[in-house]
Amino acid sequence: MSTVPDLRRFRAAYAKHRAAEGRGGGGEAELLALPYLRRGPLRRQWRVRARTFQRFLDAVVAARVFEVAPRRLRVLDLGAGNGWLCYRLALAGHHCIALDSRDDAVDGLRAADAYRAHLPAMFGRIVASFEALPLAPAVADIAVFNASLHYALDLRRALEEAVRVVRSGGRIAVLDSPFYRTAEDGEAMVAEKKAQARRLFGERAEVLTAPPFIEYLTVERLEEASGGLGLRWRRHRVAYPLSYELRPLIARLRRRRPPSRFDLWEATVP
Repeated sequence: MSTVPDLRRFRAAYAKHRAAEGRGGGGEAELLALPYLRRGPLRRQWRVRARTFQRFLDAVVAARVFEVAPRRLRVLDLGAGNGWLCYRLALAGHHCIALDSRDDAVDGLRAADAYRAHLPAMFGRIVASFEALPLAPAVADIAVFNASLHYALDLRRALEEAVRVVRSGGRIAVLDSPFYRTAEDGEAMVAEKKAQARRLFGERAEVLTAPPFIEYLTVERLEEASGGLGLRWRRHRVAYPLSYELRPLIARLRRRRPPSRFDLWEATVP
């Protein structure tokens, strides 16, 4: 049975869910501030994501800029949402394409309309999935999974496609996807997430949890899916806010499962 109808229902339900969380509620001012959001109900989440983004700029973007100089970078933002990462890189003069399966105006690709007036040239936007990128081979210097790789339906296929569209010597980066030390911890998170969805969302939970996303990563899972692709993954540890760094200790004291960790993961395409 095809999963396409379920994915369409999921996208519509997820847009409503994101709006209920407060996404997109701050209008243009909020979009222009991302990821350095100082106000609003989501500011703590963005404090964490801003740290990852800065590490990405320092460890991945800066190195690749040096390698391809004097031309500008070509960057694919996979799972771009409202396109904030492309906006930031486009401000620096790089050529970007924002790709996402959602094009709603909450925090999907249509929300990026707000950036147009603030850029000399608007970045590209494509509605597509990670597993089937409508792009020619070797078109990008960097492909970044932007808080999104855990939404892949097929991890191996998503990585194959990323390798295909990135030039030799280019980088694949994974930002803000939950990594666990063990698959057991990841599966425990998935079970908790689904139980919480049933409590909070009732009938909507069936739609929101229906797609078979991979949901989480482990080092072993990432390396297994990368087998034969020539990717050697490197973790760049990110110095997160103290409240985030204390989460493992708090979980132990409360006798809960270990939490995930984000950080930045990078591999060079052979």
